[in-house]
Amino acid sequence: MKKILFLLITGLTVSVSHSQDVSDALRYSQDNITGTARFRAMSGAFGAVGGDLSATTVNPAGSAIFNNNQVGITLSNQNINNGSKYFNDGETQDKDNSFILNQAGGVFVFKDRNPNNKGWNKIAIGASYENTNNFNSNTFSAGRNPNNSVANYFLAYANGDPLKNNGVELGAIRNIDYADQTYKQQQAYFGYEGFLINPVANNDSNTKYTSNVPTGESYYQENNIYERGYNSKVSFNIATSYNDRIYLGANLNVHVTDYRRSSSFYEFNNAPLTGTPTISDVTFNNDLYTYGNGFSFQLGAIAKVTEAFRLGLAYESNTWYELYDEVSQSVYTTTEATGGVQNFYDVNPNIINVYEPYTLQTPGKFTFSGAYIFGKSGLISVDYSIKDYSNAKFKPTNDPDFRDLNAETSNQLTTNGELRVGAEFKIKQLSLRGGYRFEGSPYKNGTTVGDLNSFSAGLGYNFGATKLDLAYAYAERKSNQGFFSKGFTDGANITSTLNNVSLTLLFEL
Repeated sequence: MKKILFLLITGLTVSVSHSQDVSDALRYSQDNITGTARFRAMSGAFGAVGGDLSATTVNPAGSAIFNNNQVGITLSNQNINNGSKYFNDGETQDKDNSFILNQAGGVFVFKDRNPNNKGWNKIAIGASYENTNNFNSNTFSAGRNPNNSVANYFLAYANGDPLKNNGVELGAIRNIDYADQTYKQQQAYFGYEGFLINPVANNDSNTKYTSNVPTGESYYQENNIYERGYNSKVSFNIATSYNDRIYLGANLNVHVTDYRRSSSFYEFNNAPLTGTPTISDVTFNNDLYTYGNGFSFQLGAIAKVTEAFRLGLAYESNTWYELYDEVSQSVYTTTEATGGVQNFYDVNPNIINVYEPYTLQTPGKFTFSGAYIFGKSGLISVDYSIKDYSNAKFKPTNDPDFRDLNAETSNQLTTNGELRVGAEFKIKQLSLRGGYRFEGSPYKNGTTVGDLNSFSAGLGYNFGATKLDLAYAYAERKSNQGFFSKGFTDGANITSTLNNVSLTLLFEL
């Protein structure tokens, strides 16, 4: 049930209908490699290495590797460039540059100084903040679509599923105030009031509609997406070691997300004019704001098989988010007929739909690690993680909309693997580092969001009680996500390249 909470320049309503899709589940399920500059320079391959403030994000046992207290802070500059190719038109480019507080935290080590104690002789307690995903990105796509108009998006909602005969009744569009309509009815409302769709004549149920956009012509289309926000995580860590051979640890994590997405879709066609007014151009604006918090935990172990060779195993639980969505939309269209007669339709309710809070359960992850330590000269480390994205679930699962969405998520997403390889070589106080990361596509088709390849490098200098680290990381991923989730699912081929520079200042206490 809905009620109007606040009405001023814009309306604010609480709604029980839903507007989520599979891409939302994926957005909050994926983490990027962030953290300290040393961690980034080695592509996050720290599951069996430990001894780094960000190593505990992979394996919480890693804090027990520390011999001394340590605190640090990391700042990053991120530049992301999105190249878009829509059908056979030329590629368009858009980019964003941002500075962020990437990481901050500390580890405090408590040792048993009794030389006769050969058992549990060390406890490490730590706390850290990490920006696990920076959403800042701009994407502009433009080209000529030979077949499909955005009117089909509105038709898909208005006509519903033909097998279920669940189209939107014309009376619901005309007689129910926008603020009291379901999300499905609102999309039909925009199509009808914007003259994009027309009800079929002599339709007794008044649930059938047709497009008012001319067919047989190609459509020039632009889609502009502006994204801002972050996922962050605050972790509380405890770890211990047995005779400096077996290390065990656990994390309790509090997650915070804040995501804003503004998109504007424009379409124009120059079809021959007729005596009946038809759509010549349309602009469809969507603004989404999602915010909330979540909880997860991690367990991990590291074993020194020999003085040089280590193995690690870690488990990261599901994250249980409580999320809130706010959505506002508007449509602006122009109709033309022979004789140059034009009509303009501005459909802007000036209302923000605030949806009831819901739960998103993101999938858990297992990480298997190995590392070889060359004394004080350096190391080589390998991590492999497995995550089943198809297990992401919106809740309550007995909600009909969420039940269908969870089925789509299970059908479209799959289990993927992530490989991280890192190396470090020390020359007295100077450390040289490098890494490689590969993450498979989370989609079964392998193209909606493709594989990720990343390379990294860095260096560090040990001044004694102070350390300064610098890292550079490059990542590339291709994708082809539809501009809309229903009716009009065409999308551009996007090549996203990310360049990140991180600087970490560490202090041993």
